Amino acid sequence: MSQSDYLFTSESVSEGHPDKVCDRISDAIVDTYLAADPEARVAVETLATTNRVVLAGEVRGPGSITHDMLIERAREAIREIGYAQEGFHWQTAEVACHVHSQSADIAVGVDAAGEKDEGAGDQGIMFGYACDETDELMPAPIALSHRILKAMAAARHAKKVPFGPDAKSQVTLRYVNGKPVGATSVVVSTQHDEHVTTEEVRETVRPFVVDALPEGWMCPEEELYVNPTGRFVIGGPDGDCGLTGRKIIVDTYGGAAPHGGGAFSGKDPTKVDRSAAYAARYLAKNVVGAGLAKKCLIQLSYAIGVAKPLSVYVDCFGTAEVDQVKLAAVLQELMNLSPRGIRTHLALNRPIYARTAAYGHFGRQSEADGGFSWEKLDLVDELKAAFGATASA
Repeated sequence: MSQSDYLFTSESVSEGHPDKVCDRISDAIVDTYLAADPEARVAVETLATTNRVVLAGEVRGPGSITHDMLIERAREAIREIGYAQEGFHWQTAEVACHVHSQSADIAVGVDAAGEKDEGAGDQGIMFGYACDETDELMPAPIALSHRILKAMAAARHAKKVPFGPDAKSQVTLRYVNGKPVGATSVVVSTQHDEHVTTEEVRETVRPFVVDALPEGWMCPEEELYVNPTGRFVIGGPDGDCGLTGRKIIVDTYGGAAPHGGGAFSGKDPTKVDRSAAYAARYLAKNVVGAGLAKKCLIQLSYAIGVAKPLSVYVDCFGTAEVDQVKLAAVLQELMNLSPRGIRTHLALNRPIYARTAAYGHFGRQSEADGGFSWEKLDLVDELKAAFGATASA
C-alpha cells in the first residue's frame, strides 16, 4: 500500500550550473544542425572546466557547418548564460572541437530504406509522467524548485541582484493524504559578487522563495537554508567540472517518477532517449488533462534499428477513471510511436532545443515556433471521446 503522509524533496540547478552549461552548449549545436538541415543527425557531448571547453561527438549534416562555427556557438551559449569571469569567460576560454562524422554502421541500421521504416537510434526505455499537483501537471517539488531559480535568473539578467550564474535550489514538501500541503524546508545556494555578505545574500534570496511558493506554504525561517556553506564566489565550471547529461532527474520529474537513464541534451530527435521521453510525457499529460486519471506514468521501450516500440506500459496508480488496458491501446491509436511518427506528430525536427537545457524539459509552455510541443493538451478531446461518459471533466 502506498504511503499517503510523507515528505518529498526535489532539486533544480540554474543555467549556470557547470553541467547545465554543457547541456546548453550541446543543445545549441543540435539547433545549429537542425536549422541547416532538419534531417541532420547529432550526438554531441560537452565538457567544461576552468576556462576550457571540449566538444566531442558524431554528426551527419551539412559540410558548411565547420568546427569554427561550433566553437563560436559554444562561446555564444556561454555569453548568453552570463559567464565573463576570470576563471570562465566566453571570450577567453579555450574551446577544443573533436566532433566527427557519424558511424556508417549506425546509419545503415537506423535510416529508412526501401520498405524499411526509420528505426530507433538506440535501444532503451523511456518514461513520461504527469500528475494533478500543479497547473502544469508536474510534481510540485520540482516545479517549485525550477520556479525559484527561473525568477532569480531573470533578476540576474536584468542586473537587479548581485548574483552569479551558478545556483541550486531544493524544496521539501509535506504530503497529507497524497497531496502537497506546504514546504518543510527550502535550500538555495547561489553564486554571488565578492563584496556581498552572507546575510545580504539570504535577504535577497528570501523573497524569491516566498513568491515561488503558494500562499501559506513557506517553510519555517530556521528551515530556509541559503548558501549554508557560506561564501560562494567562485562558481560554474571554474569551481566544478561540468558534463552534458548529468542532470537527468532535474531535467524530468525530480525523482517523483522513474527515469530510463538516457540524457536528452546534445541529441537530435531521431534519438528515442529524447523524442520518446517527450512522447511519453505528452501522452501522460493529456491523460491527466482529460481527467482520465490524477496520475499517469507511461513507459516505452525500443530496440536499435526497429521502428515500433517493443512495449507500451501505462500505470495510473489506482487513480484511473477508465480501463488502463484500453487506455494503452487508445493512446497507440492516437499517436504513432515510431521514431518518425513521434517526430512528425510533435514537429521535433526544428532548432528548438537550446531553450530546454535549463529549468526542466517538462512543465513548460508550448511555444508558437514549436518549442515544447510535447506540452500541448491537444489530445484531450479525442481521449474524452474515446471513453465517452466514463471520462471525468
